[in-house]
Amino acid sequence: MSIAARTARRTTGSAAVTAASFLLLAGAGILAAPAAFAGIPGASSAVDRNDDFNGDGYADLLTGAPEGAVDGKEGAGYVTVQYGAPNGIGTGTTVPKGRVQVVSQSTKGVPGTSEAGDRFGQAVATGDLDGDGYDDAVVGVPGEDEGAVEDAGRVTVLYGSKAGLGAENTVTVTAAEPTAGARFGLAVAAARFSGDIDADQMVVLDQKTGLNVFTYHAGVLRQVGTPQSTGHAVQGAYLTTGDYDSDGLADLVVSGYSPDDDYTKGWSAYYAGGTEGLGHRRDLRGGLGTASGDINGDGYDDLVVGQLSAVDDTAGAADAPGGLVGVYYGGEDGPAGTEGPGTAPEWWSQNSPGVPGSAEPDDAWGNDLSVADVDADGYADVAVGAPGEDVGSAADAGAVWLLRGSPTGLTATGAQSFDQNTPASPGARRPATGGVPRCGWWTPTVAAGASWWPPHPRRTRVTAGCGCCPRAGTDCSRTAPGRTAPPPSVAAPTAPASAP
Repeated sequence: MSIAARTARRTTGSAAVTAASFLLLAGAGILAAPAAFAGIPGASSAVDRNDDFNGDGYADLLTGAPEGAVDGKEGAGYVTVQYGAPNGIGTGTTVPKGRVQVVSQSTKGVPGTSEAGDRFGQAVATGDLDGDGYDDAVVGVPGEDEGAVEDAGRVTVLYGSKAGLGAENTVTVTAAEPTAGARFGLAVAAARFSGDIDADQMVVLDQKTGLNVFTYHAGVLRQVGTPQSTGHAVQGAYLTTGDYDSDGLADLVVSGYSPDDDYTKGWSAYYAGGTEGLGHRRDLRGGLGTASGDINGDGYDDLVVGQLSAVDDTAGAADAPGGLVGVYYGGEDGPAGTEGPGTAPEWWSQNSPGVPGSAEPDDAWGNDLSVADVDADGYADVAVGAPGEDVGSAADAGAVWLLRGSPTGLTATGAQSFDQNTPASPGARRPATGGVPRCGWWTPTVAAGASWWPPHPRRTRVTAGCGCCPRAGTDCSRTAPGRTAPPPSVAAPTAPASAP
Protein backbone atom coordinates (compact mmCIF):
# COMPACT_ATOMS: atom_id res chain seq x y z
CA MET A 1 0.00 0.00 0.00
CA SER A 2 1.37 3.42 -0.89
CA ILE A 3 2.27 6.08 1.65
CA ALA A 4 -0.50 8.28 0.23
CA ALA A 5 -3.06 5.51 0.61
CA ARG A 6 -1.98 4.92 4.18
CA THR A 7 -2.37 8.61 5.00
CA ALA A 8 -5.88 8.72 3.53
CA ARG A 9 -6.82 5.67 5.53
CA ARG A 10 -5.66 7.25 8.77
CA THR A 11 -7.53 10.45 8.15
CA THR A 12 -10.79 8.55 8.53
CA GLY A 13 -9.66 6.82 11.70
CA SER A 14 -8.32 9.98 13.31
CA ALA A 15 -11.43 11.99 12.56
CA ALA A 16 -13.34 9.60 14.77
CA VAL A 17 -11.28 10.60 17.79
CA THR A 18 -11.15 14.38 17.49
CA ALA A 19 -13.72 14.68 20.27
CA ALA A 20 -11.53 12.59 22.53
CA SER A 21 -9.86 13.91 25.64
CA PHE A 22 -6.46 15.63 25.66
CA LEU A 23 -4.44 14.96 28.75
CA LEU A 24 -0.99 15.12 30.23
CA LEU A 25 -0.84 12.42 32.87
CA ALA A 26 2.23 12.09 35.03
CA GLY A 27 3.44 8.97 36.72
CA ALA A 28 6.41 6.78 37.38
CA GLY A 29 7.94 5.40 34.23
CA ILE A 30 5.40 5.77 31.41
CA LEU A 31 6.34 6.80 27.89
CA ALA A 32 3.98 7.00 24.93
CA ALA A 33 5.05 6.65 21.32
CA PRO A 34 4.42 9.54 18.95
CA ALA A 35 1.22 8.62 17.17
CA ALA A 36 -0.83 9.34 14.06
CA PHE A 37 -2.16 12.87 13.67
CA ALA A 38 -3.43 12.65 10.08
CA GLY A 39 -6.56 14.72 9.67
CA ILE A 40 -6.17 16.65 12.93
CA PRO A 41 -5.65 20.41 12.38
CA GLY A 42 -2.40 21.87 13.63
CA ALA A 43 -0.65 18.53 13.74
CA SER A 44 2.82 17.85 12.46
CA SER A 45 2.66 17.27 8.70
CA ALA A 46 5.53 14.86 8.00
CA VAL A 47 6.56 13.69 11.43
CA ASP A 48 5.04 10.37 10.31
CA ARG A 49 3.46 9.64 13.66
CA ASN A 50 1.79 6.54 12.28
CA ASP A 51 0.56 3.94 14.71
CA ASP A 52 -1.97 1.70 12.97
CA PHE A 53 -0.43 -1.69 13.66
CA ASN A 54 -3.30 -3.79 12.23
CA GLY A 55 -4.29 -1.55 9.29
CA ASP A 56 -7.91 -1.05 10.37
CA GLY A 57 -7.75 2.73 10.02
CA TYR A 58 -7.84 3.46 13.76
CA ALA A 59 -4.88 4.79 15.71
CA ASP A 60 -3.39 2.43 18.27
CA LEU A 61 -1.46 3.47 21.39
CA LEU A 62 2.00 2.13 22.24
CA THR A 63 3.14 2.86 25.79
CA GLY A 64 6.46 1.97 27.37
CA ALA A 65 6.88 1.17 31.06
CA PRO A 66 10.67 0.88 31.41
CA GLU A 67 10.56 0.79 35.20
CA GLY A 68 7.96 -1.98 35.27
CA ALA A 69 8.72 -5.26 37.02
CA VAL A 70 8.50 -8.52 35.04
CA ASP A 71 8.97 -11.91 36.71
CA GLY A 72 9.82 -9.97 39.86
CA LYS A 73 12.71 -8.17 38.18
CA GLU A 74 12.47 -4.43 38.80
CA GLY A 75 13.20 -2.22 35.83
CA ALA A 76 13.02 -5.07 33.34
CA GLY A 77 10.32 -3.09 31.54
CA TYR A 78 7.47 -3.85 29.18
CA VAL A 79 5.26 -2.11 26.63
CA THR A 80 1.49 -1.99 26.38
CA VAL A 81 -0.30 -1.91 23.03
CA GLN A 82 -3.89 -0.65 23.07
CA TYR A 83 -5.69 -1.12 19.77
CA GLY A 84 -8.03 1.53 18.43
CA ALA A 85 -11.70 0.98 17.69
CA PRO A 86 -14.57 3.22 16.50
CA ASN A 87 -15.20 4.49 20.02
CA GLY A 88 -11.69 4.65 21.41
CA ILE A 89 -8.61 2.71 22.34
CA GLY A 90 -8.77 -0.64 24.08
CA THR A 91 -8.81 -0.79 27.84
CA GLY A 92 -8.87 -4.52 28.35
CA THR A 93 -11.89 -4.12 30.64
CA THR A 94 -14.61 -2.80 28.36
CA VAL A 95 -16.20 -4.17 25.20
CA PRO A 96 -16.32 -3.54 22.26
CA LYS A 97 -13.22 -1.39 22.51
CA GLY A 98 -10.06 -2.84 21.02
CA ARG A 99 -7.85 -5.39 22.69
CA VAL A 100 -4.74 -4.84 24.78
CA GLN A 101 -1.34 -6.51 24.55
CA VAL A 102 1.44 -6.47 27.13
CA VAL A 103 4.82 -7.34 25.63
CA SER A 104 8.15 -7.85 27.37
CA GLN A 105 11.30 -9.87 26.84
CA SER A 106 9.50 -12.66 28.71
CA THR A 107 6.83 -12.78 25.99
CA LYS A 108 7.08 -15.94 23.93
CA GLY A 109 8.80 -15.19 20.64
CA VAL A 110 10.43 -11.93 21.77
CA PRO A 111 14.22 -12.31 21.77
CA GLY A 112 16.05 -11.92 25.05
CA THR A 113 15.22 -12.43 28.71
CA SER A 114 13.67 -9.96 31.14
CA GLU A 115 16.41 -8.82 33.52
CA ALA A 116 16.54 -6.14 36.19
CA GLY A 117 17.57 -2.81 34.70
CA ASP A 118 17.04 -3.74 31.04
CA ARG A 119 14.48 -0.91 30.72
CA PHE A 120 12.57 -2.48 27.83
CA GLY A 121 10.37 0.37 26.59
CA GLN A 122 12.68 3.20 27.68
CA ALA A 123 12.10 4.68 24.22
CA VAL A 124 9.30 3.83 21.81
CA ALA A 125 8.47 4.87 18.25
CA THR A 126 6.18 3.76 15.45
CA GLY A 127 6.46 3.68 11.67
CA ASP A 128 6.13 1.42 8.63
CA LEU A 129 9.70 0.22 8.32
CA ASP A 130 9.09 -2.55 5.77
CA GLY A 131 6.63 -0.58 3.62
CA ASP A 132 3.83 -3.16 3.82
CA GLY A 133 1.15 -0.68 4.94
CA TYR A 134 1.16 -1.84 8.56
CA ASP A 135 2.97 0.24 11.13
CA ASP A 136 5.66 -1.36 13.25
CA ALA A 137 6.72 -0.80 16.87
CA VAL A 138 10.28 0.19 17.75
CA VAL A 139 11.26 -0.42 21.37
CA GLY A 140 14.51 0.73 22.96
CA VAL A 141 16.19 -1.51 25.55
CA PRO A 142 19.21 0.60 26.59
CA GLY A 143 20.05 -1.40 29.72
CA GLU A 144 20.44 -4.71 27.89
CA ASP A 145 23.76 -6.51 28.28
CA GLU A 146 25.15 -8.04 25.10
CA GLY A 147 27.11 -11.03 26.31
CA ALA A 148 29.68 -9.71 28.77
CA VAL A 149 29.24 -6.14 27.52
CA GLU A 150 27.21 -4.32 30.17
CA ASP A 151 24.56 -1.77 29.19
CA ALA A 152 25.44 -2.08 25.52
CA GLY A 153 21.74 -1.77 24.69
CA ARG A 154 19.57 -3.03 21.87
CA VAL A 155 16.37 -2.27 19.97
CA THR A 156 13.47 -4.66 19.51
CA VAL A 157 11.24 -4.24 16.44
CA LEU A 158 7.77 -5.79 16.40
CA TYR A 159 6.36 -5.77 12.86
CA GLY A 160 2.70 -4.97 12.26
CA SER A 161 0.25 -7.17 10.37
CA LYS A 162 -3.49 -7.63 9.83
CA ALA A 163 -3.55 -9.23 13.28
CA GLY A 164 -1.53 -6.40 14.83
CA LEU A 165 1.85 -6.75 16.48
CA GLY A 166 3.02 -10.33 16.83
CA ALA A 167 5.93 -11.68 18.82
CA GLU A 168 6.50 -14.25 16.08
CA ASN A 169 7.43 -11.39 13.74
CA THR A 170 10.02 -9.70 15.94
CA VAL A 171 13.70 -8.90 15.47
CA THR A 172 16.42 -7.27 17.53
CA VAL A 173 18.97 -4.73 16.36
CA THR A 174 22.27 -4.00 18.09
CA ALA A 175 25.22 -1.73 17.43
CA ALA A 176 27.75 -2.99 14.91
CA GLU A 177 30.25 -3.11 17.78
CA PRO A 178 28.43 -3.29 21.14
CA THR A 179 30.20 -1.08 23.67
CA ALA A 180 29.88 -1.03 27.45
CA GLY A 181 27.74 1.87 28.61
CA ALA A 182 26.68 2.88 25.09
CA ARG A 183 22.99 2.31 25.94
CA PHE A 184 22.05 1.72 22.31
CA GLY A 185 18.30 2.39 22.14
CA LEU A 186 18.35 5.27 24.61
CA ALA A 187 16.17 7.12 22.11
CA VAL A 188 14.50 5.96 18.89
CA ALA A 189 12.57 7.50 16.01
CA ALA A 190 10.91 6.28 12.83
CA ALA A 191 9.89 8.45 9.88
CA ARG A 192 10.40 8.93 6.16
CA PHE A 193 13.62 10.93 6.12
CA SER A 194 14.74 9.99 2.59
CA GLY A 195 12.99 10.68 -0.71
CA ASP A 196 14.61 7.61 -2.25
CA ILE A 197 12.91 5.14 0.09
CA ASP A 198 9.19 4.39 0.01
CA ALA A 199 9.14 3.42 3.68
CA ASP A 200 10.13 4.79 7.06
CA GLN A 201 13.68 4.64 8.37
CA MET A 202 14.63 3.87 11.95
CA VAL A 203 17.01 6.10 13.90
CA VAL A 204 18.65 4.85 17.08
CA LEU A 205 20.62 7.00 19.51
CA ASP A 206 23.38 5.77 21.79
CA GLN A 207 25.92 7.50 24.01
CA LYS A 208 28.99 6.39 22.08
CA THR A 209 28.43 6.65 18.32
CA GLY A 210 25.47 9.05 18.44
CA LEU A 211 22.97 8.59 15.61
CA ASN A 212 22.53 5.29 13.80
CA VAL A 213 20.19 5.12 10.78
CA PHE A 214 18.66 1.84 9.58
CA THR A 215 16.76 0.98 6.39
CA TYR A 216 14.73 -2.15 5.69
CA HIS A 217 16.11 -4.00 2.66
CA ALA A 218 15.64 -7.60 1.49
CA GLY A 219 13.95 -8.58 4.73
CA VAL A 220 16.63 -7.11 7.01
CA LEU A 221 17.14 -3.79 8.81
CA ARG A 222 20.57 -2.61 7.70
CA GLN A 223 22.56 0.30 9.06
CA VAL A 224 23.06 2.88 6.33
CA GLY A 225 24.84 5.68 8.14
CA THR A 226 25.80 7.59 11.27
CA PRO A 227 25.06 11.27 10.54
CA GLN A 228 27.54 13.53 12.31
CA SER A 229 27.11 17.02 13.70
CA THR A 230 29.51 19.60 12.34
CA GLY A 231 28.73 22.19 14.98
CA HIS A 232 28.40 22.42 18.75
CA ALA A 233 28.96 19.17 20.66
CA VAL A 234 25.54 17.82 21.66
CA GLN A 235 25.24 14.85 24.02
CA GLY A 236 21.94 13.55 22.71
CA ALA A 237 19.26 12.08 24.95
CA TYR A 238 16.07 12.54 22.91
CA LEU A 239 14.89 12.50 19.30
CA THR A 240 12.13 14.65 17.81
CA THR A 241 10.81 14.62 14.24
CA GLY A 242 8.87 17.14 12.15
CA ASP A 243 8.75 18.65 8.67
CA TYR A 244 10.27 22.01 9.54
CA ASP A 245 11.02 22.98 5.92
CA SER A 246 7.73 21.58 4.51
CA ASP A 247 9.38 19.52 1.77
CA GLY A 248 7.27 16.45 2.49
CA LEU A 249 10.10 14.59 4.22
CA ALA A 250 10.63 14.30 7.94
CA ASP A 251 13.51 16.12 9.62
CA LEU A 252 15.20 15.12 12.87
CA VAL A 253 16.22 17.03 15.98
CA VAL A 254 18.62 15.47 18.48
CA SER A 255 18.33 17.14 21.85
CA GLY A 256 20.20 16.96 25.12
CA TYR A 257 23.03 19.01 26.53
CA SER A 258 26.58 19.96 25.69
CA PRO A 259 29.50 18.30 27.46
CA ASP A 260 31.14 21.73 27.27
CA ASP A 261 28.30 23.48 29.12
CA ASP A 262 26.11 23.26 32.21
CA TYR A 263 23.72 20.31 31.77
CA THR A 264 20.77 22.60 32.57
CA LYS A 265 21.53 24.55 29.38
CA GLY A 266 20.19 22.31 26.67
CA TRP A 267 21.37 22.07 23.07
CA SER A 268 19.79 20.53 19.99
CA ALA A 269 21.13 19.53 16.58
CA TYR A 270 18.89 19.91 13.50
CA TYR A 271 19.20 17.34 10.70
CA ALA A 272 17.17 17.93 7.53
CA GLY A 273 15.67 15.04 5.59
CA GLY A 274 16.39 14.89 1.87
CA THR A 275 17.00 12.74 -1.18
CA GLU A 276 20.14 11.30 0.36
CA GLY A 277 18.78 11.09 3.88
CA LEU A 278 19.59 13.12 6.97
CA GLY A 279 22.16 15.90 6.93
CA HIS A 280 23.25 18.22 9.75
CA ARG A 281 22.27 21.85 9.23
CA ARG A 282 22.86 23.70 12.50
CA ASP A 283 22.67 23.59 16.28
CA LEU A 284 20.02 25.28 18.39
CA ARG A 285 19.84 26.62 21.93
CA GLY A 286 17.59 24.58 24.23
CA GLY A 287 16.70 20.94 24.18
CA LEU A 288 16.00 19.47 27.61
CA GLY A 289 12.52 18.66 26.41
CA THR A 290 11.42 19.08 22.76
CA ALA A 291 8.23 18.76 20.73
CA SER A 292 7.01 19.69 17.24
CA GLY A 293 3.84 20.91 15.55
CA ASP A 294 2.49 23.70 13.33
CA ILE A 295 1.74 26.43 15.88
CA ASN A 296 0.97 29.25 13.43
CA GLY A 297 -0.74 27.16 10.75
CA ASP A 298 1.62 28.15 7.93
CA GLY A 299 2.32 24.60 6.78
CA TYR A 300 5.75 24.40 8.42
CA ASP A 301 6.28 22.45 11.62
CA ASP A 302 7.69 24.48 14.49
CA LEU A 303 10.14 23.26 17.13
CA VAL A 304 9.56 23.86 20.83
CA VAL A 305 12.50 23.40 23.22
CA GLY A 306 12.88 23.45 26.98
CA GLN A 307 15.67 25.10 28.94
CA LEU A 308 16.08 24.63 32.69
CA SER A 309 18.26 27.68 33.22
CA ALA A 310 19.02 30.97 31.51
CA VAL A 311 21.43 31.26 28.61
CA ASP A 312 23.42 34.21 27.34
CA ASP A 313 20.98 35.01 24.53
CA THR A 314 17.86 34.92 26.72
CA ALA A 315 16.38 38.38 27.10
CA GLY A 316 15.16 38.93 30.65
CA ALA A 317 16.43 35.53 31.74
CA ALA A 318 17.35 36.81 35.19
CA ASP A 319 13.62 37.16 35.82
CA ALA A 320 12.93 33.54 34.82
CA PRO A 321 14.75 31.27 37.29
CA GLY A 322 12.23 28.44 36.99
CA GLY A 323 12.84 27.39 33.40
CA LEU A 324 12.22 28.54 29.84
CA VAL A 325 10.50 27.43 26.66
CA GLY A 326 11.82 28.48 23.27
CA VAL A 327 9.97 28.39 19.95
CA TYR A 328 11.79 28.04 16.62
CA TYR A 329 9.34 28.65 13.79
CA GLY A 330 9.68 26.52 10.68
CA GLY A 331 10.38 27.88 7.21
CA GLU A 332 12.21 27.10 3.98
CA ASP A 333 15.47 26.87 5.91
CA GLY A 334 14.02 24.82 8.74
CA PRO A 335 13.52 25.93 12.37
CA ALA A 336 14.71 29.50 12.84
CA GLY A 337 15.02 31.99 15.67
CA THR A 338 13.42 35.40 15.95
CA GLU A 339 16.02 36.96 13.64
CA GLY A 340 16.43 34.05 11.25
CA PRO A 341 18.34 30.76 11.15
CA GLY A 342 21.07 30.49 13.75
CA THR A 343 19.57 33.06 16.11
CA ALA A 344 17.85 32.73 19.49
CA PRO A 345 14.28 31.41 19.64
CA GLU A 346 11.22 33.20 20.94
CA TRP A 347 11.66 32.66 24.69
CA TRP A 348 8.78 32.13 27.14
CA SER A 349 8.66 31.73 30.92
CA GLN A 350 6.13 31.81 33.72
CA ASN A 351 6.91 35.50 33.98
CA SER A 352 5.88 36.20 30.37
CA PRO A 353 2.81 38.46 30.20
CA GLY A 354 -0.40 36.45 30.36
CA VAL A 355 1.19 33.19 31.55
CA PRO A 356 -0.37 32.04 34.86
CA GLY A 357 1.88 31.79 37.92
CA SER A 358 5.35 33.10 38.57
CA ALA A 359 8.82 31.72 37.95
CA GLU A 360 10.55 30.21 40.97
CA PRO A 361 13.87 28.36 41.26
CA ASP A 362 13.69 24.64 40.50
CA ASP A 363 10.19 24.70 38.95
CA ALA A 364 11.70 23.08 35.84
CA TRP A 365 9.11 24.85 33.67
CA GLY A 366 9.62 23.57 30.13
CA ASN A 367 11.23 20.34 31.26
CA ASP A 368 8.32 18.42 29.67
CA LEU A 369 6.58 19.42 26.43
CA SER A 370 3.96 18.18 24.00
CA VAL A 371 2.28 19.83 21.03
CA ALA A 372 -1.21 19.25 19.56
CA ASP A 373 -4.24 21.22 18.44
CA VAL A 374 -6.39 20.74 21.53
CA ASP A 375 -9.20 23.11 20.50
CA ALA A 376 -9.39 22.10 16.81
CA ASP A 377 -8.89 25.67 15.55
CA GLY A 378 -6.16 24.68 13.08
CA TYR A 379 -3.24 25.86 15.23
CA ALA A 380 -1.15 23.54 17.39
CA ASP A 381 -1.07 24.35 21.09
CA VAL A 382 1.80 23.73 23.51
CA ALA A 383 1.55 21.84 26.80
CA VAL A 384 4.34 22.75 29.23
CA GLY A 385 5.15 20.60 32.24
CA ALA A 386 6.81 21.85 35.42
CA PRO A 387 7.42 18.84 37.69
CA GLY A 388 9.08 21.03 40.34
CA GLU A 389 6.13 23.42 40.71
CA ASP A 390 4.84 23.77 44.28
CA VAL A 391 1.06 23.57 44.60
CA GLY A 392 -0.10 25.17 47.82
CA SER A 393 1.86 23.51 50.62
CA ALA A 394 2.72 20.47 48.47
CA ALA A 395 6.34 20.85 47.39
CA ASP A 396 7.21 19.70 43.88
CA ALA A 397 3.66 18.44 43.25
CA GLY A 398 3.93 19.53 39.62
CA ALA A 399 1.65 21.32 37.20
CA VAL A 400 0.95 21.73 33.48
CA TRP A 401 0.36 24.86 31.39
CA LEU A 402 -1.45 25.15 28.08
CA LEU A 403 -0.40 27.95 25.70
CA ARG A 404 -2.39 28.46 22.51
CA GLY A 405 -1.33 28.54 18.90
CA SER A 406 -2.52 31.34 16.62
CA PRO A 407 -1.87 32.86 13.16
CA THR A 408 0.88 34.97 14.74
CA GLY A 409 2.44 32.08 16.64
CA LEU A 410 2.36 31.07 20.28
CA THR A 411 0.21 33.30 22.46
CA ALA A 412 -0.62 33.58 26.15
CA THR A 413 -4.17 34.63 25.31
CA GLY A 414 -6.38 32.01 26.89
CA ALA A 415 -3.43 30.36 28.66
CA GLN A 416 -4.35 27.90 31.41
CA SER A 417 -2.57 25.97 34.14
CA PHE A 418 -3.57 22.65 35.71
CA ASP A 419 -2.55 20.53 38.67
CA GLN A 420 -4.08 17.55 40.42
CA ASN A 421 -6.45 19.83 42.31
CA THR A 422 -7.93 21.12 39.05
CA PRO A 423 -11.53 19.87 38.64
CA ALA A 424 -11.64 16.60 36.62
CA SER A 425 -7.98 15.89 37.37
CA PRO A 426 -7.46 12.42 38.82
CA GLY A 427 -6.42 12.32 42.47
CA ALA A 428 -5.09 15.06 44.66
CA ARG A 429 -1.77 16.82 44.82
CA ARG A 430 0.97 15.06 46.74
CA PRO A 431 4.47 15.99 47.85
CA ALA A 432 7.21 14.74 45.52
CA THR A 433 8.21 11.46 47.13
CA GLY A 434 9.58 8.47 45.23
CA GLY A 435 7.30 7.30 42.46
CA VAL A 436 4.35 9.54 43.31
CA PRO A 437 2.53 10.70 40.15
CA ARG A 438 2.51 14.41 39.49
CA CYS A 439 0.92 16.97 37.12
CA GLY A 440 -2.60 17.18 35.76
CA TRP A 441 -4.79 16.66 32.71
CA TRP A 442 -7.52 18.29 30.65
CA THR A 443 -9.39 18.03 27.33
CA PRO A 444 -9.06 16.97 23.57
CA THR A 445 -6.49 14.88 21.39
CA VAL A 446 -3.11 13.68 22.80
CA ALA A 447 -1.83 11.49 25.62
CA ALA A 448 1.47 11.92 27.40
CA GLY A 449 3.34 10.44 30.32
CA ALA A 450 6.14 11.57 32.60
CA SER A 451 8.76 9.85 34.66
CA TRP A 452 11.65 10.97 36.80
CA TRP A 453 14.58 9.56 34.85
CA PRO A 454 18.30 10.28 34.38
CA PRO A 455 20.54 11.19 32.37
CA HIS A 456 20.71 14.11 34.75
CA PRO A 457 19.69 14.78 38.34
CA ARG A 458 16.28 16.44 38.67
CA ARG A 459 15.46 15.44 35.10
CA THR A 460 11.96 14.34 34.11
CA ARG A 461 10.62 13.22 30.76
CA VAL A 462 7.29 13.62 28.98
CA THR A 463 6.65 12.13 25.55
CA ALA A 464 3.45 12.86 23.65
CA GLY A 465 1.41 10.22 21.92
CA CYS A 466 -2.00 10.07 20.32
CA GLY A 467 -4.63 8.20 22.25
CA CYS A 468 -8.33 8.60 22.66
CA CYS A 469 -10.30 8.83 25.85
CA PRO A 470 -14.01 8.07 25.55
CA ARG A 471 -14.99 11.30 27.27
CA ALA A 472 -13.57 14.20 29.20
CA GLY A 473 -13.31 13.57 32.90
CA THR A 474 -12.64 9.84 32.63
CA ASP A 475 -11.05 8.68 35.86
CA CYS A 476 -7.43 7.56 35.61
CA SER A 477 -6.65 6.03 38.97
CA ARG A 478 -3.36 6.88 40.61
CA THR A 479 -0.96 4.12 41.41
CA ALA A 480 1.05 3.29 44.48
CA PRO A 481 4.59 4.67 44.80
CA GLY A 482 7.01 2.80 42.60
CA ARG A 483 4.33 1.40 40.30
CA THR A 484 3.69 2.34 36.69
CA ALA A 485 0.92 4.87 36.16
CA PRO A 486 -1.93 3.92 33.81
CA PRO A 487 -2.17 5.14 30.24
CA PRO A 488 -4.80 7.86 29.81
CA SER A 489 -8.43 6.82 30.38
CA VAL A 490 -7.58 3.21 31.14
CA ALA A 491 -6.82 1.07 34.13
CA ALA A 492 -3.15 0.32 34.56
CA PRO A 493 -2.28 -2.76 32.51
CA THR A 494 -0.83 -5.45 34.73
CA ALA A 495 2.39 -7.13 33.68
CA PRO A 496 1.88 -10.78 34.60
CA ALA A 497 4.60 -12.73 36.37
CA SER A 498 5.59 -13.75 32.88
CA ALA A 499 4.17 -11.26 30.41
CA PRO A 500 2.15 -12.91 27.61
